[in-house]
Amino acid sequence: MIAQVLQAARAKGIRIACSESCTGGMLAALLTERAGSSDVFDRGFVTYSNDAKIQMLGVNQATLNAHGAVSEQTAREMALGALERSNAQIAVSITGIAGPGGSDFKPEGRVCFALASVLGVVTQTIEFGALGREGVRQAARDHALGLILAALRD
Repeated sequence: MIAQVLQAARAKGIRIACSESCTGGMLAALLTERAGSSDVFDRGFVTYSNDAKIQMLGVNQATLNAHGAVSEQTAREMALGALERSNAQIAVSITGIAGPGGSDFKPEGRVCFALASVLGVVTQTIEFGALGREGVRQAARDHALGLILAALRD
């Protein structure tokens, strides 16, 4: 799928940015593992802590207080912050609970995503379940890549 994303972005002249929390840069690493990806991938933000989300992406403290880091509202602000702080036309964000652990309210495997572009912002929450930390992180990375590809095909 990575080859398709890079090819589609290249064909449309679109640059990509990402903001990641629970995946810790896995999406950025995947987007840059192929030679020549620098014409498509602009930058990635790894904002694991709430302070990093606020300082690097402009996420509002009020949003974090009201909804928490793992929420569509925070994912939305992360994606918009990445879009505003980059030269990209598409920005995707990932924030979730990779595990182990979680709570009844926010279980392990819950990941929130947002994709921001000039067309607006789309958010979603996926319940991957207790796949184990690495399984959740990989599933989240791959899902975000799919969101980018779908946006490039629209």
